[in-house]
Amino acid sequence: MLNNISPLISPELLFALYQMGHGDEIVLADAHFPGHSFNQKVIRADGLKVADLLDAILPLMQLDQYVESPAVMMQVVAGDSADPQVEQDYQAKLSQHQPDHASIAKAERFAFYQRAEQAFAVVMTGETRKYGNIILKKGVTQVSS
Repeated sequence: MLNNISPLISPELLFALYQMGHGDEIVLADAHFPGHSFNQKVIRADGLKVADLLDAILPLMQLDQYVESPAVMMQVVAGDSADPQVEQDYQAKLSQHQPDHASIAKAERFAFYQRAEQAFAVVMTGETRKYGNIILKKGVTQVSS
């Protein structure tokens, strides 16, 4: 174990977060997401909820300050419905840890899939709520002088 790193973050996830560069994206995917179909680097986080992973990841990773919204969720498909609590839960974690980057953008389903293909990694979670996916874009670490 390491000090100040959540036990929810596996060694594989910690290594991926460390390897990511500015502008790289990571997908925190719900249990329904076809992660293995879209990306060769899949990290398993079975049993974990996305909001809990956000709570663990956001203190470690600066979100990209040079884009309008470094957090993106999948837009609800026309005729479908989503639980608004999912976005509220994610928004609360963003507001808590990185209030300057708290807005969440929406991407159309197939545009979201294209971003997942280009992402640094996809983290498959145990999140069972529909539309429980979120993409995070890594930024530049703020260093104090």
